Amino acid sequence: MDIYANIGFVNQIKKQLLAGCHMDNQYVVGWGTLALINAGLAQGKNRTGLNWFLLSLALGPLATFSLLLVEKR
Repeated sequence: MDIYANIGFVNQIKKQLLAGCHMDNQYVVGWGTLALINAGLAQGKNRTGLNWFLLSLALGPLATFSLLLVEKR
């Protein structure tokens, strides 16, 4: 077995894992940004921003949709 072939294989796996991690980071950043936007929307409707932020972390776009349907207090 050639050790250089193994190193090439390991480098290929590293590249694929790093590409996948980069995509996952973008997803997490987008989800967190949506939660912050929802907290701002909630405060604009005189609701608790922290509660809506936490709810948005769990439900994401569903929390946004429900927040848009909620009346302003």
